[in-house]
Amino acid sequence: MKYKLVAIDMDGTLLNSHDNISERTRYAINNAIDKGIKIVLSTGRIYLSALYYRSLIDLNSPIIACNGAIVSNHKGDEILYKSHINKDILRKIIKLAEDNNVYYHFYDLSTFYCKKGNNNFAKYYEYYEENFKKQGINIIGFDNPSEIINVNSTYYKFVIIEDDIDKLQYLRGKMEQIKGISVSKSWHNNMEIMNEGVSKGKALKFLAHMLKIDNGEIIAIGDNENDVSMFKIAGLAVAMKNGDKIAKENAHIITDTNDDDGVAKVIEKYILKY
Repeated sequence: MKYKLVAIDMDGTLLNSHDNISERTRYAINNAIDKGIKIVLSTGRIYLSALYYRSLIDLNSPIIACNGAIVSNHKGDEILYKSHINKDILRKIIKLAEDNNVYYHFYDLSTFYCKKGNNNFAKYYEYYEENFKKQGINIIGFDNPSEIINVNSTYYKFVIIEDDIDKLQYLRGKMEQIKGISVSKSWHNNMEIMNEGVSKGKALKFLAHMLKIDNGEIIAIGDNENDVSMFKIAGLAVAMKNGDKIAKENAHIITDTNDDDGVAKVIEKYILKY
């Protein structure tokens, strides 16, 4: 099979444990681009973060951000598709999070909003402040969510982080009873909420159709539940060795870890034919 597009998740996949892209992976990606292959970052991250990492490897391909709620063109200067969470539904999500005293944040295209007061706020805010400001992302901590959501209504993703896995599972069950949303995860201790119907797979299918690329000509590489929708349409679905069980169960093959150039090894074998 001649593959024409490689969709790559970022955290736990493209990025190593230090949030960097290895030299071997950069080299493999650039060689694939030289062969005319479309390299698409497909991430749950906020849009500006995806743009930042795309610039580090000089990509000239569309971006899928916010788990598929945002799709941009190859220059990153035009949003081709977007789907935000309904404001009334967002209020229901926030109430459930508040009632259960869990840390949460949500974002639009360029601003990251995080709830103060929870014990985890300081820990997460310090990490985001250190990493996101260099990416041009605004960070706003708030006490009252109403002061945020009443100003704007275009929020694309809502995230809950909770180390008590039983509590997280309980909350997921409650969230899934709310109509008008999609629920997934990208890490062992998080839950990600988007507008109904939003997924990386749906966004990838949209892009492939636009680029006149058959699904069978796609390689999708990822590490967690939010990547499974891509796996279901790709000709070759690749899970990371460090990935979650659900990703591995839905993949055709398993590559090496994100710290051992797993992405580069897939591109080298199936695109560059090393």
